[in-house]
Amino acid sequence: MSSPNAYDIGSLPEPGPDVPGGGRRSRLVASTGLRREGAKGVAIAVVSTVVVFGAIVWVVVHSKNWPAVKQAFFNGEEFRDSFPEIARKFVRNIEYFLVAEVVILALALLVAVLRSLPGAVFFPLRVMAIIYTDLFRGLPVILLVYLLGFGVPSLDLPGVPHSATFWAVTALVLCYAAYVAEVFRAGIESVHPSQRAAARSLGLTHGQTMRHVILPQGIRRVVPPLLNDLVSLQKDSGLVSILGAIDAVRAAGIETATSFNFTPYVVAGGLFVLLTVPMTRFTDWVSARAARRQSQGGAA
Repeated sequence: MSSPNAYDIGSLPEPGPDVPGGGRRSRLVASTGLRREGAKGVAIAVVSTVVVFGAIVWVVVHSKNWPAVKQAFFNGEEFRDSFPEIARKFVRNIEYFLVAEVVILALALLVAVLRSLPGAVFFPLRVMAIIYTDLFRGLPVILLVYLLGFGVPSLDLPGVPHSATFWAVTALVLCYAAYVAEVFRAGIESVHPSQRAAARSLGLTHGQTMRHVILPQGIRRVVPPLLNDLVSLQKDSGLVSILGAIDAVRAAGIETATSFNFTPYVVAGGLFVLLTVPMTRFTDWVSARAARRQSQGGAA
């Protein structure tokens, strides 16, 4: 028979929320288990990715015509020779993109606001905005570049620029502004009508309501799709080359015609990827943050 001061270890209760230190222990065990599961998931993802991409690379490298393809598209010497010139011309693509982006955002916002004007007196403006968006969203960008680049200068109108670069950038602006205008309009229409009614009840005019109440909320909601359109614009800035403008794509074409090797096109493509990938990741981050905020707001 045990003494009254002896403790039976087996009879002690398991630590739990009601036992001092039990809650802390259970949380520690749970967090440790989650970390192990997370590490296991990361390891599986890394291994599977390496296996898949390794298999793809093995198949490509061991194909019968890989040596010829490597020489034509991945020539190291041609890469070193053509990279400096193509990189210098790529700066022009960045300039075209930055100029077009500013004009697109301004024109698209104007078109979206015109489509949102109420009342019969603004009906002609709404019709003009609708025709604009329907027309330029329906035209392929490359076709519009050809039409403006070769058609307008041939009219020889006084005071109208003849620069191929000008009309190529103009074609980009007209097409992308039509898409972005619809994004803006979706943001404007997503604002609840009670917001507009509350602003008008406070004595704000329609313009003041749109500027101080509707647009700030609507634009904030459509930032992710706006960034997606700008990513596409970065790539399509290379279309200016079809009118003869010397950008990265045209420079790559000149190098290819000189060396009879396609590696310069790979160089130009790599530069466009380096430009668009950071913007794409930033877009993903903005979209994820917006989703978190929306879920938190809904939970609250």
